[in-house]
Amino acid sequence: MKLCFLVEEQYRHDGMPLEVIHQLRAWDHQVDVLWPGRSLIRISEAIQAGSHDAWVLKTVSGGPGLTLLEAAASVGLTTVNDVRAIRGVRDKALAAVIARGKGLPVPVTYAAVRPEEFAEIPEAEFPLVVKPADGSSGRAVRLVATPDRLLDPVEPGGPAGPDGPAGGLLIAQPYVPNSGTDLKVYSVAGELYATERCSPLHPAHAVRERQVPLTPEVARLTAEIGAVFGLDLYGVDILLGPDGPVIVDINDFPSFRQVPDAVARVSAAVLDLARHGTRGRETSVREAVRETGPVNGREAGPVPVPTAGQQQPARPVPVTGQPGAAALPAAGQPGATAAPAPPFAVPSVPRPARPAASIGGGR
Repeated sequence: MKLCFLVEEQYRHDGMPLEVIHQLRAWDHQVDVLWPGRSLIRISEAIQAGSHDAWVLKTVSGGPGLTLLEAAASVGLTTVNDVRAIRGVRDKALAAVIARGKGLPVPVTYAAVRPEEFAEIPEAEFPLVVKPADGSSGRAVRLVATPDRLLDPVEPGGPAGPDGPAGGLLIAQPYVPNSGTDLKVYSVAGELYATERCSPLHPAHAVRERQVPLTPEVARLTAEIGAVFGLDLYGVDILLGPDGPVIVDINDFPSFRQVPDAVARVSAAVLDLARHGTRGRETSVREAVRETGPVNGREAGPVPVPTAGQQQPARPVPVTGQPGAAALPAAGQPGATAAPAPPFAVPSVPRPARPAASIGGGR
């Protein structure tokens, strides 16, 4: 296949996506790389119908790469995560509205340009978590205990509240009491992996980042997020609050840290999505649970859901050594890896029809 990756300056030395690019080339696929922000791009020639089988984006929020990806989609080129899906999660204020509108557990969200405007929020809702609506990688996220602390510096050496970037939208959400540990769940085209790590709001809380078992409740919630936003490769930050799991962030094309054989899995997913697009299901995850009963155990296997016109379980991304693993090279070939089975696999749930399949930059 012929693929084009858009990689912005912040990620030009990052394992994701550079190692994926190397892996795809090792599998004898042609991969072109464009570098928005540090090179001249002849877009009239680069973005042409039929020029590539798929375009893949690794970008920062608000970066120029997303515009180029949208240009590729506009002439009918396939993108890996849909462009509209990327837009929907890059703006955290928009993402909060979409998620709550679909009944997903997201904190009440306020928006303002100046931090002092959050002083109008009832003091009973403090402490607040305040962050940029276009932020990423935990940048400028802070916990504000009381209204009089809203203008404290964002971070050591960073700009004070009233001197922050002009016109940048901020969001504020009531703090969800938790253990100080964030749960990060990654989805690789339907396969889910959970990791825990230290919360940026509790840097003194020592937590070793590691893969952890994924409960059926969190797995279904993560799958629903993919369906609501139309994402195939994404990550979700979840807090286990006193009333259950709460979504605090959604990222397209994240780091996939702690995912076993992440490079091989993500590379295989890129090829599969480039070839076939979104693998929608006629049956939702909730319907599957009702039909099959509760999933027992903390490391449950796939919930079998037939695809349209078929009578077989939903197919996860192939893993080397398993049936249907044509996307991965056989053992002994260049780039071959022995990928262990995932801790939890949940089929995709129905999502709106879309003209193309894009991977877009996350954390």
